[in-house]
Amino acid sequence: MDKLVPLFKPKKTTYAEITLRDLGLAKGAGAGEGISAKKLGDLRTSDAILHVVRAFRDPSVPHPEGSVDPARDLATVDLELTIADHTVIEKRLERLEGEIRSAKAGDREPKERERALLGRCLEALDAERPLRDLELDAEEEKLLRGFRFLTLMPQLVVVNLDEADVAAPDAVLAPIREIASRHRQTAVVQVCAKLEAEIAELPPEEAVAFREAAGITEPALERIVRAAYDLLGLISFFTVGPDEVRAWTVAKGSTAQQAAGAIHSDLERGFIRAEVVRWDDLLRAGSEAEAKRQGLTRQEGKAWVVEEGSVLHVLFNV
Repeated sequence: MDKLVPLFKPKKTTYAEITLRDLGLAKGAGAGEGISAKKLGDLRTSDAILHVVRAFRDPSVPHPEGSVDPARDLATVDLELTIADHTVIEKRLERLEGEIRSAKAGDREPKERERALLGRCLEALDAERPLRDLELDAEEEKLLRGFRFLTLMPQLVVVNLDEADVAAPDAVLAPIREIASRHRQTAVVQVCAKLEAEIAELPPEEAVAFREAAGITEPALERIVRAAYDLLGLISFFTVGPDEVRAWTVAKGSTAQQAAGAIHSDLERGFIRAEVVRWDDLLRAGSEAEAKRQGLTRQEGKAWVVEEGSVLHVLFNV
């Protein structure tokens, strides 16, 4: 985006967005009491859970448990999420039993399927397995979607390192990576918030040099956003012009017609074809006209799978 905008000098620039909400946790609560009902409700409206675990040592910031142990803290919150989902399932199963008993013969089958599926979910939670580990078919995924189960959501674990561990973090990260490797849709990324806060106060040129000296390839927020996109299976494509340069977010594997629908439903309904060029090819060419002259722009039909970083112009007729 920052390289395309100077090329077009648009009236408006619209970046892709990801919203991170810091919900916090209660301290020193017993099992099942650490996350309030309101915060659980807020979590259920999310697309993924980003769990920041403390791995830094600082006597001036005492840990509620008396020691720094990121694997323990991760397990504590995972238990809270498991208990929350377990409670939802138990309540639904109680209601289902009554609904099945009173249902007419023809209406019982879908309710019995739901009961069987929720029974599988309960067994997984009893075995301390998150629901995202279950093998679910499309119909089962659809059935569970409305419950907004917390352990079904992808989880990104962000390990907040000590400055002393930034250069060689493997020993600290190994236990967390081992836990993550047991589960589906679980990823780990490391940051050092204290170091990043110091870098944020530096002029841009000094910040780049500081990061290079510390062996940090890119800012923490960029790493987190990239990891979240990968975990959620998202990519971005662009539309460009003098009025607006804009990034659009779609699921990996989306077709050109589906991407057109992300822009406007009319474009999806009346889709004819898409003119496509890679953002870096467009940048090197210097203009859309030159990109076409060099043969860098191509025509793609509705079934073409959109690639990360593509610049699209959609031709449609409604």
